[in-house]
Amino acid sequence: MSTARRIRPSGSSPEAGAGLRLSGVHREFSGRAVIEDLDLDIRRGEFLALLGPSGCGKSTLLRLIAGLDRPDAGRLSLGDDIRRLAYVFQDASLMPWRTVLGNVALPLELAGTPRAERDPAARRWLENVGLAEAAERYPNELSGGMKMRVSLARALVNQPTLLLLDEPFAALDEFTRQHLDELLQSLWQVHAMTVIFVTHSLMEAVFLADRVVMLAARGGRLLADRTVELGRPRTRATRTSVEFNRTVELLSAMLHEGWDSP
Repeated sequence: MSTARRIRPSGSSPEAGAGLRLSGVHREFSGRAVIEDLDLDIRRGEFLALLGPSGCGKSTLLRLIAGLDRPDAGRLSLGDDIRRLAYVFQDASLMPWRTVLGNVALPLELAGTPRAERDPAARRWLENVGLAEAAERYPNELSGGMKMRVSLARALVNQPTLLLLDEPFAALDEFTRQHLDELLQSLWQVHAMTVIFVTHSLMEAVFLADRVVMLAARGGRLLADRTVELGRPRTRATRTSVEFNRTVELLSAMLHEGWDSP
């Protein structure tokens, strides 16, 4: 499912140019640290990929940023430019009794936007994700990739300045996944959002991100933080380039070295 809500910065804002800042953020469950004293700055308009093994705290970190959970210690500050956020989960979670158009328009409906405004806005976003012709269809008539595009349109209809994605393409076949990676890149470039994208795929992270942050297997500690030095836009040819594969190999070595350490 995807959700969008208005948010306010807590405490002082990050320095100019920063989208959000985590300072000493700590979260534990049943006495076990899931996020341990994490410091992280994310710049406004940056596309950041968050990598790590299952259970390392990636989803917990997204929930903390979204305000769906609270840290046990530390501070999370959102920039003044972050007025709306949207959260896209791995499961598209569309309402089966609503048409595609009705699903995309739902956040605007909940915000009290008149139908005369929300339906045209929803149609524009369906066109943006290549599904204008599917507006009157129902979710059970869509493929997995189409459902995820509807979920993206629903998340973006409120024009968020911060977009959080928790492995949204993980269940899709590789061809569809690559197509949606390219779509997401183009939407990000056009609409200038700050994006935090959780993935298990090194290749997906390198293709999409300006920067890759890796969390350690235990305790949610920062294992590595590396800028991706590849030009934009990235295309299918990027995936077979020497620079792309060299970056994937370098990050893979860093991941294995960090996860093998005690």
